[in-house]
Amino acid sequence: MQWNDHSREVPEGAHALFGASSYHWTNYDEDKFKEVFKSNLAKQEGTMLHEFAAQCIMMRRKINGKDTLAKHINDAIGFKMDAEVPLYYSEFFFGTTDAINFRNHPDKESGYKYFLRIHDLKTGKIPAKLRQLEVYAALFFLEYKIKPEDTEIELRIYQNDDIMVGNPTAKDIKPIMNKIVLFDKVAQKMKLEG
Repeated sequence: MQWNDHSREVPEGAHALFGASSYHWTNYDEDKFKEVFKSNLAKQEGTMLHEFAAQCIMMRRKINGKDTLAKHINDAIGFKMDAEVPLYYSEFFFGTTDAINFRNHPDKESGYKYFLRIHDLKTGKIPAKLRQLEVYAALFFLEYKIKPEDTEIELRIYQNDDIMVGNPTAKDIKPIMNKIVLFDKVAQKMKLEG
């Protein structure tokens, strides 16, 4: 049999949204199909918006507007943040921030040596939680061996034309750091044991 060549349409490792390995769609009615398809389009749009935001931040190009996207981009530029920075503890624990900045604390009277700022753009409708950004902070402290006790932290989620701000302390971040270290040891041991 001479098989048709679909290497252009189907890159290696790609899976169709509605293919054989994701066969649950065969049980959908038309309304459910539309709901799932619409949700997937929203995810694709979210990915594109994140890519656009990252490019704007990297090029230091502010955009007009007062919506979530403009606030995220313009604030990140105003705070001199870097976009799409990976934070890595191990092969099991890592993540990429939408925008991050770490510097000496600008207020010598604050009691902190450093200031860490992490921002995240959310394009979905379901309200996000700051926990993801707390994990990023934990990964940052573990990777760069900075003490969270020495650092004032500001986390921001930009979503639905609103900004959620959190200021966790070392008491909030240290348990996450400890859990990462513990669970990584467990994962590494399980990997070795097969």
